[in-house]
Parts: sequence; C-alpha cells; structure tokens
Amino acid sequence: MSRGITITKQEAEERLKARLTREFEPGVVSLVKVPLTQNQFDALVCFAYNVGIQALRGSTLLKKLNGGDYAGAANEFGRWNRAGGRVLSGLISRRAAERACFEAEIEVGNAVE
Repeated sequence: MSRGITITKQEAEERLKARLTREFEPGVVSLVKVPLTQNQFDALVCFAYNVGIQALRGSTLLKKLNGGDYAGAANEFGRWNRAGGRVLSGLISRRAAERACFEAEIEVGNAVE
C-alpha cells in the first residue's frame, strides 16, 4: 500500500483556495451569461467543484440559468444526487445546501458581474 502525502489543515485550505480561484471560479464566470448574486455564484462554484466544469457546461441547470430561469435552475441541483448509479444521502444533503445557498437572499449591491 502506498502512503499519501501529509499536509496541514492550513496547507489543505490554501490548496483548495488556489484551485477554486484558478479553475472553478473562472470556469463558472465563463459559462454563466446572466447576472448572479454572490450566493448564486458561490453555490455554482461549489457545485462545479464537486461535479466538474464539463458537467456544469452540459447541464440543464446551466441551460435554464442562462435562459433566465433562476427558479428552474435551482430545481436542477437536486437531480445531481447519484454516484456510481446510486442515490447517495451525502449528495442529497450537498445539493440541498447548494440550492439553499443559490436561493438565499443577499443585501443589495453584492451582485457578481
């Protein structure tokens, strides 16, 4: 059995942040063609991190969102609850949290352009 590398919690957080800012945030920005609140952007970055930018690119969620159907896009999060062909309770919880973030109200002036 090969051993993995050991890193500190701080190093793990720094690596995650670097990957999010290098890959997933720009990916979401390039794919989404409608205005987003910060919460919507954050939910989409979280979603893309979990399923991949390519999956987001081909998703009905993105098609509905770019068509201006924000409520329809929110409804799509729950459809992404399977791994290996099986519905997983962890993915049900994750998608519910992403949807809640996507739908959360924010203060005026905090939109992502």
